[in-house]
Amino acid sequence: MGKSADLIKEYFSTNQDIEIKLNFNLKKYSTMRLKSQGDLFIVKKSDSLGKLTKFCFENKIQYLVLGMGANQLLKEKVELPIIKLDFELDENYLDELQKSYSLPASINLAKLSSHAIKFGMIGWEVFTGIPATLGGAVFMNAGTNLGEIGELVESVKYFTREGKKIEKKVTFKDFKYRKNLFLHPGEIIYEVVLKNNGQKKEISEKIKKYLAIRNESQPLSKFTCGCTFKNSSEICRAGHYLDIMGMQGFSSKNFKISHQHANFIVHFGNGTYSEVIGFMDFIQKELKLQYGVEFEFEVEH
Repeated sequence: MGKSADLIKEYFSTNQDIEIKLNFNLKKYSTMRLKSQGDLFIVKKSDSLGKLTKFCFENKIQYLVLGMGANQLLKEKVELPIIKLDFELDENYLDELQKSYSLPASINLAKLSSHAIKFGMIGWEVFTGIPATLGGAVFMNAGTNLGEIGELVESVKYFTREGKKIEKKVTFKDFKYRKNLFLHPGEIIYEVVLKNNGQKKEISEKIKKYLAIRNESQPLSKFTCGCTFKNSSEICRAGHYLDIMGMQGFSSKNFKISHQHANFIVHFGNGTYSEVIGFMDFIQKELKLQYGVEFEFEVEH
């Protein structure tokens, strides 16, 4: 437990909306399931999130924000306090169509995909199969071959580092490939409004078919961090180049390049952050050596 976590614990020990877990095993909080330990603060109400960010700002405490951990690699010992949101949504909210959808940032995209299948939500197919929370997906403008989530976002609510509450209307111009253009470091999305673009029966079938394709072509049941590298363009795709190089199945002690999709690294042992970073660095250098293209990491590390 670090000094920063001590300070937060002392100040918020009586706050029922912040669950405090110190020196906690974080392995299940990452889709890659790396060995990791740290100080976790699970926030259940937006007002408490504002108080927490303000307290951290006033005490010069940096922190890490964690969603599902699908696009993040956690170090063996995470030194920064970790903030994780766990906001509730009325259990009946997604049983019916809404004019637009005010949703907590902590909701799992899989729940939204189920709603999209049920009602044929136009445009909602873009995040099919992405293992992420809504806030994390908006933060990185997550997407698939069908599009990006930024196309669906009407507005976001977030807290600044100083604990100030902001509501911002956004358009597709506020996003780029795998990034947003409006958040500053330390700012945390806590609510997102998604558009209702209407319904079509064909969308339901489109989502089901795309899910089937993803399950066949990607190792979704394995421990991965999603795509390892950003694609330089639609033509210049990291997985395609790794296929040509014959690197599918290439492995180290605890990690290997997936046979299903070469842009996925599978964790099959008891590996650590430093090991997977070394493995990724080697692959990145091989891509540069063979093709002269330096693919950026898509995963946060």
